[in-house]
Amino acid sequence: MRFAIFHVVQAGARAERRAIPAKGLTGRGYDGHSFWDMETFTVPVLTYVAPEAAADALRWRHATMDLAEARARELDLEGAAFPWRTIRGHECSGYWPAGTAAFHINADIADAVRRYLNATGDEEFEQGPGLELAVATARLWRSIGHHDASGGFRIDGVTGPDEYTALVNNNVYTNLMAARNLDLAATLAVRHPQRAGELQVDDEEIASWRDAAHAMVIPYDEDLGVTPQSEGFTRYRKWDFAGTRPEQYPLLLHFPYYLLYSSQVVKQADLVFALYACGEHFSAEQKRRDFDYYERVTVRDSSLSASTQAIVAAEVGHVELAFDYFAETAFVDLRDLAFNTKDGLHLASLSGSWLVAVAGFGGMRDQDGGLAFAPRLPDRLTRLAFRLVYRGRRLRVEIRRDGARYELLDGEPLKIMHHGDALTVAQDSPQTRKLPRPERLPNPEQPPGRPATHRSPGD
Repeated sequence: MRFAIFHVVQAGARAERRAIPAKGLTGRGYDGHSFWDMETFTVPVLTYVAPEAAADALRWRHATMDLAEARARELDLEGAAFPWRTIRGHECSGYWPAGTAAFHINADIADAVRRYLNATGDEEFEQGPGLELAVATARLWRSIGHHDASGGFRIDGVTGPDEYTALVNNNVYTNLMAARNLDLAATLAVRHPQRAGELQVDDEEIASWRDAAHAMVIPYDEDLGVTPQSEGFTRYRKWDFAGTRPEQYPLLLHFPYYLLYSSQVVKQADLVFALYACGEHFSAEQKRRDFDYYERVTVRDSSLSASTQAIVAAEVGHVELAFDYFAETAFVDLRDLAFNTKDGLHLASLSGSWLVAVAGFGGMRDQDGGLAFAPRLPDRLTRLAFRLVYRGRRLRVEIRRDGARYELLDGEPLKIMHHGDALTVAQDSPQTRKLPRPERLPNPEQPPGRPATHRSPGD
């Protein structure tokens, strides 16, 4: 964990309003490009550890907005189409189904803005780059999507986080994140009408954003009782996992994309990412059913996947499985699990280690303008402690088997939630709460030959 935090902070703190590459400062993998990894994995860690570095990363993204707007015009769209893969703001991916069509990068950027504003209360950033980024990204969604005959707002022909399922209609992760993006833009525009007016935002446009957000189409498979990753996904052909040899992973190097795109096989967490990032849209029981369903078809051919699967596994009751995925993401470089650390460290996986500890076992969520915790520990951990920076305060959280202790080290009293109960933490007045009896569920089925990996020295 120290190793992970060191490299994440080093890469972010020294970026100084430049992009944070997927390999940080450690190697030439991906040719130095930045991806959605930056806003989705690295910036969330920096937001609570070194918020000034998070602001720098977002200001860099804002500095490239003219190129993103030019790209949108090239695609006959409005607003800004931020690049999936880039160095200085141009789209650098030559494979358009995974590059150009992965429009979720816009919502990932907007969500990083939302999280940073919630965590810091940075009013100058909100009225400047924050509002401008929110408006530009919202305009893209209003342009790329449309209301169907029944009034639902559809986003068709896009690629979500899972690059094995490209060019789909109504990807759930993309649609939920786009809806949040549209709501954010409307909220900030109403809060800052003068600045919104300077961006030529009027009441009609704000209303159109809210209409689209509230009418967003979220597909559901009534027969199976699960949420399809995208429209029709649960009706795709079954992948022959039993007939897939170990040396045929990663699949993209051994099978044609057509076969991957038309099969129920997932490269990296997609719908499961939505369960974490937009968890308020799913009941606890729905999360369990969805997690179990997608665990059977997710092969983790991307190092981005294990951390997200760990967070959701911990939430739904598969705490020991979460620990295995925790080890996989934490040791991906220290034990070279993917056999490619020579090209540089996996910065998103290192960021993911922190996210598993804090959002997974610490149960931290920040979606309602405040902090909520729902701690739970696997059998192999007896203690977990971490610190957060939040709105000028420093909060220390310590979790043991008999309870959680919240201690405010600096700043004014802070209201937080512990497993749904409200409490206020003040300096010299730490709060201790018991942990509810943990629910231990049997591990779900996984693809044959693709169990959670954490090698011991010498293996």
